[in-house]
Amino acid sequence: MPCSKGRGCLDIAQQLQAVESAVANAKKILVHDHIDHCLEQAMHEGSRSADDTLREFKEITKYL
Repeated sequence: MPCSKGRGCLDIAQQLQAVESAVANAKKILVHDHIDHCLEQAMHEGSRSADDTLREFKEITKYL
C-alpha cells in the first residue's frame, strides 16, 4: 500500500525503526569488538603508547 493510505506509513515507520535498531546494535558490536580486540591487543603488544590507546578508547566510546 502507498504511504498516503495510512497503513502503508505505519508499515514503513515500523520497518525504519527495525533498520535503525539493527544499525545501532551493529555499531555497539563494532565498538565493543574494537575495544576487546584492537585496543587490548595494542596495549599488550606495546604497539601504541598507553596515552594513545586511552585517547582512542575515550573517542570510540562516544559512539556507544
